Amino acid sequence: MRQEELDGQRAARRRTALAQVRQYGDPVLRMPAREVESFDEDLQRLAARMTRLMQEANGVGLAANQVGILQRLVILQPSAEGDPVALVNPRIVEEGGGVETDDEGCLSLQGVLVPVERSSRVVVEAKDPQGEDVRLELEDLGARVAQHELDHLDGVLIIDRTTDDARREALSVLRPRIVLT
Repeated sequence: MRQEELDGQRAARRRTALAQVRQYGDPVLRMPAREVESFDEDLQRLAARMTRLMQEANGVGLAANQVGILQRLVILQPSAEGDPVALVNPRIVEEGGGVETDDEGCLSLQGVLVPVERSSRVVVEAKDPQGEDVRLELEDLGARVAQHELDHLDGVLIIDRTTDDARREALSVLRPRIVLT
């Protein structure tokens, strides 16, 4: 298969994946997610589906409310080399390393990139989809992704954590355009 065909297939898979991700303006993105109580096959299937969706959309993280499910479940790709990790009922138990400001995008805010200040190191405790304890010590991009996705579980978006100027610019991109004919 030629490279152009492969690139075309990847682009089509990305468009299909993004069509399944809730976009800015959808009220579910502002709703806090509920604690997961049942570690069953449904949860495991949801985690697997979200992992595929995140990968096909070329994302590094995805929260369950981004796919319309108000459960405290996130998928993280903490490093380019590692495998994605599913975290159930995650919480940050430690922050450190100072704070850094860097540009962040979001699968639910297409076309927006805004500066966000985050801790450069976090420790996250959670369960995996089978109910086993997980503890991750994350730095730099991994720490940023974890904080971004945990914000989603609380209904917080990157435009809530950026500067006033960046928020205004982002909202101008996100507002529906009225087309007069």
